[in-house]
Amino acid sequence: MTKQTRSISPETAGKVKKLGSFIGRILGVLFILAFIGWLSVYWITDYIWMDTLGFRNVYTTILGSKVLLTIIGFALFFITSYFTLSWIRKSYLGHFDPSQLPAFIREKKWSRITAGGIALFVGGVGSIIVQGIGWELWLKFLHHASFGENDPHFSMDLSFYMFELPFLEFAIGTLLGLSIFLLLIEIGFYSSFRMYRRSRAAQIHMGITLGIIGLLLAASHLLEPYETLLTNQVNIFQESVVHGLSYTDSVVNIPASYVMAGTAVLGALWMIIALTKGNLRTMMVPVIVYGSLALLAQGASFIVQNYVVSPNEFSKESPYLEHNLDFTRAAYELNSIDEREHPGNQSLDEAMVERNELTINNVRINDARPILDVYNQLQTFRTYYEFNDIDIDRYEVDGEYQQVFLGARELNTSDLPSQSKNWENQNLRYTHGYGVAMSDVNEITSQGQPEYMLQNIPPEGEIEVERPQIYFGEENSRNVMVNSEVDEFDYPAGDENMSSRYEADAGIPLSGLNRLLFSINEGSFRMFVSDQITSDSQLLDTRNIMDRVERIAPFFEYDDDPYIFIRDDGSLAWLIDAYVTAEDYPYSEAHRENENYIRNSVKVEVDAYTGEVEFYAVEPDEPLLQTYDAMFPELFTKEIPEDVQAHFRYPIDLFKIQAEMYGTYHMTNLEVFYNREDYWQFPTEKYFNEDIEMEPYYVTMQLPEYEEEEFVLMMPYTPRNRQNMVAWMGVRNDGENYGETFVYQFPKQRNVYGPQQIENRINQDSTISQQLNLWSQGGSEVIRGNLLAIPIEDTVMYAEPIYIESSNETSLPEVKQVILAYGDEIVMEPTFDQAVERMLSLIDPDVEMEEDEIEEDPQAEGEEALIESEEILQEISSLFDEYQNALSSGDWEEAGAIMGEIEEQLAENE
Repeated sequence: MTKQTRSISPETAGKVKKLGSFIGRILGVLFILAFIGWLSVYWITDYIWMDTLGFRNVYTTILGSKVLLTIIGFALFFITSYFTLSWIRKSYLGHFDPSQLPAFIREKKWSRITAGGIALFVGGVGSIIVQGIGWELWLKFLHHASFGENDPHFSMDLSFYMFELPFLEFAIGTLLGLSIFLLLIEIGFYSSFRMYRRSRAAQIHMGITLGIIGLLLAASHLLEPYETLLTNQVNIFQESVVHGLSYTDSVVNIPASYVMAGTAVLGALWMIIALTKGNLRTMMVPVIVYGSLALLAQGASFIVQNYVVSPNEFSKESPYLEHNLDFTRAAYELNSIDEREHPGNQSLDEAMVERNELTINNVRINDARPILDVYNQLQTFRTYYEFNDIDIDRYEVDGEYQQVFLGARELNTSDLPSQSKNWENQNLRYTHGYGVAMSDVNEITSQGQPEYMLQNIPPEGEIEVERPQIYFGEENSRNVMVNSEVDEFDYPAGDENMSSRYEADAGIPLSGLNRLLFSINEGSFRMFVSDQITSDSQLLDTRNIMDRVERIAPFFEYDDDPYIFIRDDGSLAWLIDAYVTAEDYPYSEAHRENENYIRNSVKVEVDAYTGEVEFYAVEPDEPLLQTYDAMFPELFTKEIPEDVQAHFRYPIDLFKIQAEMYGTYHMTNLEVFYNREDYWQFPTEKYFNEDIEMEPYYVTMQLPEYEEEEFVLMMPYTPRNRQNMVAWMGVRNDGENYGETFVYQFPKQRNVYGPQQIENRINQDSTISQQLNLWSQGGSEVIRGNLLAIPIEDTVMYAEPIYIESSNETSLPEVKQVILAYGDEIVMEPTFDQAVERMLSLIDPDVEMEEDEIEEDPQAEGEEALIESEEILQEISSLFDEYQNALSSGDWEEAGAIMGEIEEQLAENE
């Protein structure tokens, strides 16, 4: 046999090659387009989502600034990198024979591809850096509002430090980093065969880069004096007692910055001249001089701080301490706090109780922490319902001002039975929670449970809830589709489940291209092909309210405790406190890391049914809010509905920051402030069996100067390392008085018991401690609730609920007793009203308990019974120990006798 071979002609081979090249290009282009399309899905769906909520302009403003800075960053990094590599190639071609060079340098095509590839990578990195960090700085720089106040040293408006200086530092730092990076590339290439000595082009190239670096270093040093107003760091080793400009900064660091700026420029010129002349050894002179001056400046700063300032710190730092004090008080709005005197009298009597009946009726006996367990056991009804949090608010109920606990009954599909966890149930059927539970803060049932004002499904109680469905809440709920062919589960009713349909038009329509885009975004092919989804269906995206507001406005900080409320029309909504913050307020001490300025200028409302979001501008004159308003003109709502404003609460997080800073910055006398002689701190209280730092709490009370009770957030103070109460801070929450903060100081000559002292006295009370110890035996646990200091007119009393909870997993915490402390007296009774009556009988000679109450005093009987029971238990326990010892030693006769004695004891006490 013979083999015949056939060869392809060169023409055919060329055509095949061209065809393959063409197909390869087409596939490459399609791949790039597919990749870009895949990336674009996120941007497009995000735009649609923002547009649906009415915040399209916020999205386009942020995206526009990011795109612009991406282009600028890419262009800057790409062009400078490509230019640098091209200059290096030109220098190589002028210095070497082409035959000595590799192809990627010698051949123009390959050199361009190589330089372009490297420059593309550098440009991509640069675009990420510039747009990722710079977009907000850029927008604030363009749109910033003036504070109308200048700093006392440089006379610059405070907006310069808050908005202009950060952007200038970012721009200079970015350019300086890029220049140093390019210089390192040049050094790397020009070190080959010592081109920096022999090539004029290489010398000029490096000289230009060095000149740019010198100018940028000088610019950076020229900004350093302004930075001294923003830190207490005086050198790498030491901090000043002053936050902001200090004596050492003024005498050493600021002049040194100007010297370093001049040295950077002169040093760059020196190095350029030395490089062009080939005097490479002398190029190190400016580097050595620059480094020596930097060390000298640090050394001078250390010496002045250590040997001039420290021995005479107060006299040297006094002018700067005053700025530190004044500007920190301004940064945290401590200047507006109304300081008042509280006599701390022992004046409680029956008439005072009657005058302050509403305050007494709203003393919070129930504790939010145990009540969350109660709600989750008694008001969920199905395993898939869950209360995530218990909120505190106030309502007008039947014309009476009442403080209440409130919880949202949300749906958690992860708790569905396993057989129900299918795509249809989790995405179409189980879509929302249902209703709220509400209870009085003061009233308890005979079983020690909260007295409900709203309960059950559907909600029943004293307030009408017209739209109880909760589609948006604190639960980390997955996205769902409503108005599909599947009826939504609404709530359980006996043996059947009630269904409903979503009636709002607030979701993303799943018609046309939207369905494809969001199916890709959700990663759900089933969503795209399911015949249960129609053109009328809507996607409810981002249902966790915190994720929702952060996605819309990521430039705010948000309080971590959103709370639900009932509007006048019976619908449910959430309120979230949003903060505008900054790190660059001159002279101000930071409360956390570098953050030294904070305002609660924005309140956010999220509708629990529709998910609609409103950003209310509550401090329209605040400069940071004005800046954001200029950046995003359509973001804020200026008109606030009355039924929303009625439920504004002063946020605990902000109040805690202000109260903590005020503990130091209430000292306006400079010498006292310097020595921290009158430092106040938060007291401690006992919870379970641990001492914890007390948290601020809301109370309904009548302030001494006013005639009506109101909702007040308060916190007691104790001196450093002492437990007596020295003052208390409060802030008003109602109506036009919202945000008015005040401090009542007690006389320094009189001891007013602090929270921990009351806790210690409770522990030392033999009757109460015996009863608590007895309850804690036999598998039960005693929970000591919040200890509340309750100011009433010119006096203060304390109240603490006592919960009992068994070790059983399904047990319910129950309020068994209420402890009331006033002056030197402590009483414990089953209810708060009884505790008040008992206390009045002890301190007010005009109050006498009725005879039958005295004879049948359950407290006295309980105390005697408890003492007697404890003695019997101890005796039986001792006998049982003897019985076990007799058994272990084999003395059966003795063991039998002891057991007989135990049985007699038990029989006698049946």
